[in-house]
Amino acid sequence: MWDPFALLFALLFGFLILMCKVFGMWIFKEKPKSGLPDGSMWHFPLIGETLGFLKSHKSNSLGFFLQDHCSSYGNVFRSHLFGSPTVVSCDLELYAFILQNEETLFGSSYPKPVHDILGKLSMMLVSGSLHKKLRNVSLSFINASKSSPEFLSYVDSFSLSLIHSWTSLSTPLHFFKEAKKLTFYLMLKNLLSIEPDDPIAENILEEFLTFMKGFVSLPVYFPGTAYSKALKARRRITSILKDATKKREKMMKNARGDFLDEVVQRDNLNDEETVSVLMDLLFAGYETTSGLMALVVYFLAKAPSALQKLREEHQSLRKDGESLNWEDYKKMEFTSHVINEALRCGNLVKFVHRKALKDVKFKEYTIPAGWQVLPIMLATHLDPKLHQSPLEFNPWRWTDPTTNRKVTPFGGGVRICPGAELGKLETAFFLHHFILNFRWKINEEDAPMSCPYLDFKGGLLLELEQIK
Repeated sequence: MWDPFALLFALLFGFLILMCKVFGMWIFKEKPKSGLPDGSMWHFPLIGETLGFLKSHKSNSLGFFLQDHCSSYGNVFRSHLFGSPTVVSCDLELYAFILQNEETLFGSSYPKPVHDILGKLSMMLVSGSLHKKLRNVSLSFINASKSSPEFLSYVDSFSLSLIHSWTSLSTPLHFFKEAKKLTFYLMLKNLLSIEPDDPIAENILEEFLTFMKGFVSLPVYFPGTAYSKALKARRRITSILKDATKKREKMMKNARGDFLDEVVQRDNLNDEETVSVLMDLLFAGYETTSGLMALVVYFLAKAPSALQKLREEHQSLRKDGESLNWEDYKKMEFTSHVINEALRCGNLVKFVHRKALKDVKFKEYTIPAGWQVLPIMLATHLDPKLHQSPLEFNPWRWTDPTTNRKVTPFGGGVRICPGAELGKLETAFFLHHFILNFRWKINEEDAPMSCPYLDFKGGLLLELEQIK
């Protein structure tokens, strides 16, 4: 018969052995393998240094984690993030090398919660021939939109109507929220011919607000959490888009000439792929373009000389009752500099997830197969070795053509954002009317934040003064 004290001692001893194995990599610094970058593998089990890496900071700064690690180990270092051993790159050459070798040496490798939120067919997640097919469909939509006088006229008129609705405001404007509404309704119109005043438009927008709150939350799936609400919102959005696709297939004789018509007529996507492309385009139009608009408005409020130069350019384009067009957009040279500088300073996206598909040799480093690789765009944009006075908002630096090779806000390689130019165009058209109609002030305490996705502390409240 077992002595109960001996049994208790054996159980405690076994538990201690197990804890030493589980917590060993937390208590002791892991001996680096040959060729690995310097760094620290000290970490809590599973989460490693993830909480420190994801801690919110101003998006026009490195934040404490990157600043501390780059200072200690250099611009390429190893860590343990998102449950995996990781190489973090704040180096422009390695960043470019990773993106240029997509699907040969490196592959997309986002955490499972991102797969659950975006769906298994999202362009961010798929690879190979399927990625190419879905990307080509998206590109055809974007290229058609840029060259469509009807859509450009709609962007112009809808931007102007929204701006006019702000003239009677007696309280500060929650600009980031308004920018999201503007860009989302533009995409709904172009994708599905849904007008902003259609009740279903507001319904889909509310679902997207819930979806985005969960997208940037902790992936805890319990009833009532932001993450669980986001998964339910995504299912509801998917259902709405499926119903729209089915209805459109039945009424092809009454084509509306929008993107959904084009996809249904092509017949090279199944319903699930069609819904995923629609979802990706809505997501990009809602999040990326609205973030760009907010960054431009934020930085211009702090740069009066740049704002004056921008106004002069747009005053030269002023038309009496005529809509802006593609030719007008091509004349907006300084506007392009302002937009590019806002992207460099504000950093819409902090990093992307990749994984080494095989052992990869880069300079003196070896990245083992299966290791996660995180290229940090933000770090290269704020590197003083690449940009003079990198924390200064200076659109004139873009008169130097080499600047373009040092800034990659939309990624690169086969996964470069297909809608980058469309987002810039919508922002330029909006700016035309906004800067000619208003002066504005912002709360000095407000700032763009990396959470890790772009957000503003106070929603970017603007005090507007109409120009008469």
